[in-house]
Amino acid sequence: MAVLSGSAAALRFFGDTLDPDELTRLLGCQPTKSERKGEEIVGKITGQKRLARSGGWQLSAERREPGDFDAQISEIFDQLTDEMSIWQDLTSRFQADVFCGLFMEEGNEGISLSNETLQRLAERGLTIDFDIYDSSDE
Repeated sequence: MAVLSGSAAALRFFGDTLDPDELTRLLGCQPTKSERKGEEIVGKITGQKRLARSGGWQLSAERREPGDFDAQISEIFDQLTDEMSIWQDLTSRFQADVFCGLFMEEGNEGISLSNETLQRLAERGLTIDFDIYDSSDE
């Protein structure tokens, strides 16, 4: 099995009552991006305006080529609190996950997650959301 060509990872929280300032304070780190429900958002490319349907808080890791989720998860979590009661509170009130983008250049590429990474995700009550991108024309 070939090594995964590239990977992207981001911790995400969503919820109608989500206050990005509260999550920033509790988690101890500024987000990569955030929004409150009803806030006007302007598209970076299109310039089109829309209203946020829900609140959101996201912290992204640097994209890796070749893919390396363990390093990306560490990059994210190493910036945040290790106080599990805060994580339990936040994951009970908001939808929370780690988004993982898998970028393939050929078939049968793969990646593994270490036991340490899996434990850090489980302790925080986080699910993993995988999106797989295949570069083939088919």
